[in-house]
Formats: sequence, structure tokens, C-alpha cells
Amino acid sequence: MSTLTLDAEALYAELLRGVRPLCTQDIQLVGIASGGAWLAERLQADLQRSGKPGVISSAMHRDDYGQRGMVAGASATALTFDVTGAHIVLLDDVLYTGRTIRAALNELFDYGRPASVRLAVLVDRGARELPIQADFAAARVALPAGQSLALARAADGRFSFEIKG
Repeated sequence: MSTLTLDAEALYAELLRGVRPLCTQDIQLVGIASGGAWLAERLQADLQRSGKPGVISSAMHRDDYGQRGMVAGASATALTFDVTGAHIVLLDDVLYTGRTIRAALNELFDYGRPASVRLAVLVDRGARELPIQADFAAARVALPAGQSLALARAADGRFSFEIKG
């Protein structure tokens, strides 16, 4: 039996390479809490962009909110720009069913109507339940449905993946 190992730092370097052309002067970076927010924060620094990236919480718009409730330690939405008319690169760590992205888009539209939203993810693991596709994915992997993949961030800011299940 083979064991999947993903080098999150190498994938981050690929994400940086792929997102760089999307990040024109008028683009706003917005990360989905928590892994996407970590990516947006690091990209903002590595792309030498001023200010802080936006953070969006998908918690209130999740279709399983009744079962999950608020996740402990969940970040609140923090957008320091006017969403209406903005061009946004939305970032997340893992794209799976598409439900988190749908919820994040609903939250984003609560703040205004952006001119465009592009999606960039570290890992696309397929198995979509909604018609959502990333504009850029650093990697595409297949995992059994019973496993989950989550980005972790060390105290020094380095990324790694946790595979559970």
C-alpha cells in the first residue's frame, strides 16, 4: 500500500507562481478561513502587496450549519476594501465538494457585488458536488472519501498537510 505525501511548501511555491499573473494592481486577495487566509496572508507578503488581505468566513452560509454550528476558533470575515466592483482572487487550501466555496461566495456577496472572482487553491481533490472549478490549482490529488486533507501552519509560518481518516 502506498502512502500519499504532499510537500505543502513546494505546492505553495507553485501556487505563488500560478497566482502571480492573476494579481494585477487592482486585485484584492481574499482567503477563506483558516487555510485560505493563511495562504492569502503569505501571498500578500511574497507578492510585496501593501495592506492586509481579506479574510472570509464560510461558517454562516454552510448548508450543514444546522449540524455543525459555529466551528470553535473560526475567524470572522474581515474585508478592508469595498467589495462592490472589486476584482478578487479567492484562496483556499483544499477544494473538494465545492460547498465551502459556495458558502464563501454567499458571504462575499453579503458585502457587495464584485466585478470578478477568480479561485486559486493549493490542492484540488476532485469529487465535486457543485459546479465549481478553480482557475488555478497547485496540485490535483485523489483521496478516498473517508479521508480528509487539511493545511497546517507551524509557528514559523511553514505549511504542511495533515491527512486524516
